[in-house]
Amino acid sequence: MSDPTTADPGTWIRGITIRQPWATCILAGKDVENRPAPWPWRGWLLLHAGQATERAPLRDPLVATAIHGRALHTRAVIGVARLAGCHQDAADAAPCSKWARPGAHHLALADVQELALPIPWKHGQLGPWRPPQDLVDQVLLQLPHLAPEGTS
Repeated sequence: MSDPTTADPGTWIRGITIRQPWATCILAGKDVENRPAPWPWRGWLLLHAGQATERAPLRDPLVATAIHGRALHTRAVIGVARLAGCHQDAADAAPCSKWARPGAHHLALADVQELALPIPWKHGQLGPWRPPQDLVDQVLLQLPHLAPEGTS
C-alpha cells in the first residue's frame, strides 16, 4: 500500500480548470462537466476555478439556484472530485443529467468534496493537468483521507 503523501501526484490525481460559475456549481451538485473532447483519465481531480467568470450563465435559473449564497472564487483550487467516466449521450436519448449539454462529452463526477479554505493557484489549463506535489500537499492538509485509488 502506497502513502499518498509520497506517491507521485501525476500517477493518481490531475487538475481541471473550470470557469466560474461552473466550478462552484460542481460543489453544489453539478454532476457532469461538459467538454469538447473525451478524456481517458479516471481518478481524482483537483477542481481549479479559473480566472474567468462567464456572466451569461449567472442568469440561468439552474445556475443561480446552485450558486446562491456561495462565493465564486477564481484562480484557486476549491475542491476535489473523482472522474468516474466520460461519455456522450446518444442523439435520440434523454440527457444523462440536467447539467449535460447536447453534443458535448460529459465528464461524470462523483465524490465531490469542497475545500474549507480555497487554495490560491494561478496556473492551470482547461484540459487535464498534473498538479505539483506542493499543491497536492496543501489539499491533503484539508482532506487527509484523500488517497490514490485502491489505497484507502
